Amino acid sequence: MSFPPSPTESIDWSNVGFKVRPVNGHVSCTYTLSSGQWTEPEFVTDPFLRIHAMAPGLNYGQQCYEGLKALRNPDDKSIHIFRPDANAKRMQYSAKFVAMPEVPVEVFEKAVNLAVARNAEFVPPHASGASMYIRPLMFGSSAQLGLNPPEEYTFLVFVLPTGVYHGVHPVDCLVLEDFDRAAPHGTGSAKVGGNYAPVLIHSEAARAAGYGITLHLDSKERKYVDEFSTSGFLAIKYGKQEGEKTKLIVADSNNVIKSITSNSVQQIARDFGWEVEVRQIDFEKEIKEFDEVMAAGTAAALVPIKSITRKSTGTEVKFAYGDNNPEGVMKLLTALKGIQSGVNEDKHNWRKQVVEA
Repeated sequence: MSFPPSPTESIDWSNVGFKVRPVNGHVSCTYTLSSGQWTEPEFVTDPFLRIHAMAPGLNYGQQCYEGLKALRNPDDKSIHIFRPDANAKRMQYSAKFVAMPEVPVEVFEKAVNLAVARNAEFVPPHASGASMYIRPLMFGSSAQLGLNPPEEYTFLVFVLPTGVYHGVHPVDCLVLEDFDRAAPHGTGSAKVGGNYAPVLIHSEAARAAGYGITLHLDSKERKYVDEFSTSGFLAIKYGKQEGEKTKLIVADSNNVIKSITSNSVQQIARDFGWEVEVRQIDFEKEIKEFDEVMAAGTAAALVPIKSITRKSTGTEVKFAYGDNNPEGVMKLLTALKGIQSGVNEDKHNWRKQVVEA
């Protein structure tokens, strides 16, 4: 049988959604302080884990994770993973924050390839526009009572076929002002679960009030844009005068995740001939000047923002291109998805082909 197999017929690929589905299995490997190395990645069919209740991953939040995608080429006869080396390096960065050993890039890529290859029939057909979401996860896994690094760590890679998290319809945004996602010199730039769970109560309340996404400002001054609760902040300013270039402005802060999607979009914008500015964004001074705003993340890709509301200052900005015609966002999104899925040239070598394993 040739690799990869055709997409399974057990799923309605026109309605994939964003939910957990059964697949063939996941990949697991472990690291012990005594051995000083990771075991060979192993494919496991049981989706459930046997873990001691005193594991630091459960009790002290000693964990970090990643998110990336695999997609089929237009002929459905090959599968590529988008920028796995970048995710491997970001996971190494996150691991340091919570006293865990780094997963070497080659181990990370081998485990991700194995997980996708053994679940290849669950990679959606190209025509569906869907993808396989890949979730690498690492945590302290041996029993530990004291608050110090444990003897053993577990690295896992789960995969799921998914649609789009937010979709491409513009959403309204609310600035969260009664909760700080990350403190200066804190863990905001690491992809650890503790940065996300405390936001849920606030984002759900905002959603009930009609806001599809929430935004954080810096916790020290409540002045500068940090990021959306689920993704990075990017904005577009079109050149208004002859010879003036379109600008992509990206919020920069020590407290935010270094988004691989955002980084990719920045390069795409440069390829378009746009100017790219990665810098602090003064919310009250600059937010009204933007023509378009978008949220950038692996699951969401790019989501157009229709409006942003900050209740304490009475600020409500509706973006001229945000409601019915987010042309810049869609241009960037089309280019990004084209590269990911093999439609466009991969001039930056971002796609890594999945091999049979």
